[in-house]
Parts: sequence; structure tokens; C-alpha cells
Amino acid sequence: MFCPFCRHPDSRVIDSRTSDDGLSIRRRRQCPECGRRFSTTETASLNVIKRSGVVEPFSREKIVSGVRKACQGRPVTDSDLAMLAQKVEETVRQTGASQLDANDIGLAILPPLRDLDEVAYLRFASVYQGFDSLEDFEQAISQLRTEHDAQASDKAPRAEL
Repeated sequence: MFCPFCRHPDSRVIDSRTSDDGLSIRRRRQCPECGRRFSTTETASLNVIKRSGVVEPFSREKIVSGVRKACQGRPVTDSDLAMLAQKVEETVRQTGASQLDANDIGLAILPPLRDLDEVAYLRFASVYQGFDSLEDFEQAISQLRTEHDAQASDKAPRAEL
């Protein structure tokens, strides 16, 4: 780390603290050459390998904009989309990989989107997973119904014997 004042190529870490969101570390440093202090913020980089092979930094904004299209006309707020993007980022960071395929990020979007709004989920899945026929939609809807039935039976009161 170069000193921003004298450009000395080294510095000493005096203090380290994790940010409130836990995604970055703030370090207080001191230059051994000029003695001045400065702060740095460190984050783990996460890159996305697109289908074309281009690598670009992960962006929550891209997740929000992509999912927003599927949510048009649905009762989904901007804060809901921001929370979804945060969940997706947390999921992909838990893999520990510094580079992920765009496909993996799309797969990580599906579960929290299904929890948020099933119609938006079907819209997103139909484009993302390339639904080609009515059967593809019917299969996805059947799977959602099966999950609903399983959840409903878990919540139903049980008769006492």
C-alpha cells in the first residue's frame, strides 16, 4: 500500500475494523517514512464471467434491473428488490469463489425471487431458463403447487386422537 502523501511503498496497519454490513474492512495505517496516517477500505472482489467470456465486477444494481423487468405490474417495492439483491450477493459470496459464471448468479436469484413473488419468479425463470413451450410453464407451475400443498399440510392443525 503506497502512502498517499509521500508515495512510500509500505505502511503499517494500526487498527482494523469490520464495517457494519460485514462486507468490508476499514484499516487505519501509518507511513513509516513520513509518519502520516490514512485509512483504507478493503473488500473482497467478486467478478462475473458473462456468456460472451467478458469478465466484469459483480453489481447488485444489475440484479435489481434484471429482476425489475420480471416484477413489472407486481406488488414489489424497490426495497424488496434491494433485499433480494443483497440475499443473492450473500449467497454467491458464500461460495468463496472470486469469479462466478453469470448462470450461477441467475440460479441464485431464483429461490429468493420465488419467495418474493411467484408470478415474477415464473416470468424470470421463463426467460432465464429458456422456456420453449407451454409444458415448461405447466411443469414450473406444478412444482410451485406441490410446494404450496406441502407447506399448507405442514401448517394445518392436526386432529388429536
